[in-house]
Amino acid sequence: MHMSGQSADKVFAGSIPELYDTYLVPLIFASYATDLARRLAARSPRRVLEIAAGTGVLTRALAAALPTSVDIVATDLNQPMLDRASSVGTCRPVEWRQADAMALPFGDASFDVVVCQFGAMFFPDKSHAFAQARRVLVPGGILFFNVWDRIEENQFAATVTGALESLFPQDPPRFMARTPHGYYETEVIAQDLAKAGFTKLPLIETLAARSRAASSRIPAIAYCQGTPLRNEIEARDPAALARATDLCADALARRFGTGAVDGKIQAHIVAIEA
Repeated sequence: MHMSGQSADKVFAGSIPELYDTYLVPLIFASYATDLARRLAARSPRRVLEIAAGTGVLTRALAAALPTSVDIVATDLNQPMLDRASSVGTCRPVEWRQADAMALPFGDASFDVVVCQFGAMFFPDKSHAFAQARRVLVPGGILFFNVWDRIEENQFAATVTGALESLFPQDPPRFMARTPHGYYETEVIAQDLAKAGFTKLPLIETLAARSRAASSRIPAIAYCQGTPLRNEIEARDPAALARATDLCADALARRFGTGAVDGKIQAHIVAIEA
């Protein structure tokens, strides 16, 4: 099945979930999951809905940060990602459920917190997804989410994207810039939340962190093989994945050194009350 652009951006299947969880999660997601879980725990929620849970990095952080009396329902559009999440497991029971953020299968006012880690960028209609989150929140409940800042502030992703331009100069794969790093304008985020029916102003904090790996090969594999960027590479040339990975590992080593690598990552943390 050949897919391009936006439709392929949401496909996390095959070996992607395992590679994503093994390589990408510790590289860029873990520290932000800890941060979100800490913010959420400070509000002492009783019932939490996580949307776009992926392979469960935030779910595991929430399970550790919140008392066992708190119900956690973790959902994702992609069943293979949830399968990976539930097989890794959490330190206490959570409810895993396949669900589309665009049409949440829950009653009105059924959660006091909705949280989403690096998922909003994938929603085809952001304000519609935010309206769904608002609908399932109790009055005064809170939506927490984070999104990546522009790709230039995220050095490994920018380096990988630049390296692939030399492999496919006619049609460079732009997944990283287009989707994960495509929803960074805070005014647009605020407008989408207002359009979704939120009447309060969002609190938006920009948070830099470090992305570290034992070698340049790890982020190369993480991005080229553990994200939908893989779909874009293989759509251009089914045999190019190993070559693309090598090329990105070389580019990362040139910029960050041949041993352990350390690059800047940056995201916006958004909180808004219903």
